[in-house]
Amino acid sequence: MKRNRLRMLALAVTACTLATGIAAAQIRDPLEVQKGRDVKLKKRGSVANYAERWDLSELPAYEPQQRVTGNIKLRGSNYFTDSPLERTWEEGFRRFHPGVTFDTDLKTTLAAIPSLTFNLADLAPSRHITSDETLLFQRYRSYLPTEITVVTGSLNVPGWSYAIAVYVNKDNPLGRLTAEQLDGIFGAERSGAFHGTEWRTDAARGPDKNLRTWGQLGLKGEWAAKPIDVYGYNLKYHIPTTFADRVMQGGAKWNEKLQEFTNYKNPDGTTELEGKQVADAVGRDQFGIGFSGIGFVTPQIKALAVAPRGSSRYVELNLQNLRSRAYPLYDEVYFYVDRPPGKPMEPRLREYVRYILSREGQDAVQRDGKYLPLTAAVVREQLKKLD
Repeated sequence: MKRNRLRMLALAVTACTLATGIAAAQIRDPLEVQKGRDVKLKKRGSVANYAERWDLSELPAYEPQQRVTGNIKLRGSNYFTDSPLERTWEEGFRRFHPGVTFDTDLKTTLAAIPSLTFNLADLAPSRHITSDETLLFQRYRSYLPTEITVVTGSLNVPGWSYAIAVYVNKDNPLGRLTAEQLDGIFGAERSGAFHGTEWRTDAARGPDKNLRTWGQLGLKGEWAAKPIDVYGYNLKYHIPTTFADRVMQGGAKWNEKLQEFTNYKNPDGTTELEGKQVADAVGRDQFGIGFSGIGFVTPQIKALAVAPRGSSRYVELNLQNLRSRAYPLYDEVYFYVDRPPGKPMEPRLREYVRYILSREGQDAVQRDGKYLPLTAAVVREQLKKLD
């Protein structure tokens, strides 16, 4: 018995030493991890990932409502210029409005709302605005920026706002979950949640909704008492915020045992993406569940169908269900505009946004082959914001 304990201790020490060695070999200095990012994204952005051509005939063809001139300044998300998309939009728009020029400097979403707030941008391409960004703009303007959805996020292209897949180990008998169940697994009891800068108590839920064992999801036998091991991105990243908005009603309280991952570089200079690390962790853990992109799925894991909150209609994540938005964990990207209440949007900005939302603008999206074009229903809702 003593020999067995010594053997187990030796194995533990070996495992610890190995893990320490692996961690030491990982390059986590943020400036080192960032090196080569621009080149890598430009290369990824040059590829059209989807050959799908959607019927866009229900989208309005672009017809100028008035001729406009002047300069349009854009600051924010780099992904529109890491690919040819923004340039294609600008060139297409200038065929109708040759007197318009563009000042486009897109480096990071983090610059979007501050640039809009301090009059350094007319349009701010960005992922969904955060509470802090909303508060910044609100403090200076005493109203909120206008948010216009311009594309649906990709299916599986890293960086291009890919949809969130939920997956379990291949040995797990589950094949589907509801948004409420995902909230129970990944979330925790809460007294409310912020929607922008508004505290909403209707997002509250108690600890009785926590799901911490597989038996609580109906699994029997050896699974019943096993804890649910949860894996995801570090909570400073925007993808967990999107997940929380879609699944946890905007709640910020997570399962206390969530294991987080972040990017690092290997000694050979390749980047180990956090989404891949989540997938690999679930592949090694029979009792694990994680979320990231479907592009990271391996034979060791399987993606689950998900039912939206309040629904029992389970939807698989694929290109068709994502573009239609039947799959509930989609992402999208926006242009934010400073439009004071009761005042019309500046004509040159209104015309440019109308062009992006038009059949021509959304055809450029599908030919670029990373983001997905909007449906007619989504376009109609966005056009209402311009009136």
